[in-house]
Amino acid sequence: MASKSSGGRVDFPGFFADLVRCETRLYNALNDCLRERHGIVTSQFEFLRFLRDHPGSRVADLAAEFAIGVGATSKGVDRLEKQAWVLRRTNPSDRRSSLLDLTDDGLELVEAAEATFAGTLAELTADILDGPSGLAAVQALSALRSALEHDRIGLPTG
Repeated sequence: MASKSSGGRVDFPGFFADLVRCETRLYNALNDCLRERHGIVTSQFEFLRFLRDHPGSRVADLAAEFAIGVGATSKGVDRLEKQAWVLRRTNPSDRRSSLLDLTDDGLELVEAAEATFAGTLAELTADILDGPSGLAAVQALSALRSALEHDRIGLPTG
């Protein structure tokens, strides 16, 4: 159920519940669509898209971007590597880490999946987000994310 704010005051627990439930429902819907059409899940798509846009990234770079643990990130990259969508190469400036790049198959997959992702997300949100209140919501979430990232809030501890 959607949160209600009264007297011009934000219902913070309700806002949090709405935010998390929206994210979960959108993530699950995108997951289903990507799995059905491309054989991947949303987390794999996000990793592939990041690596396409940031070639030569390290596992730690992915972990920082998605605010998840390095171990979980490494396992996710292992799965992408096993599918031959990503390859690891030795980091010339630090032999303890690897640099990650998409393979041609990985690039082809992320390009096809991106059209599905964007189209599905637009279908699911356009009726609500089109217009001035939607733009304000998008800008508010972007500002909130920027502030949390700037202050390094919510990073995994392990």
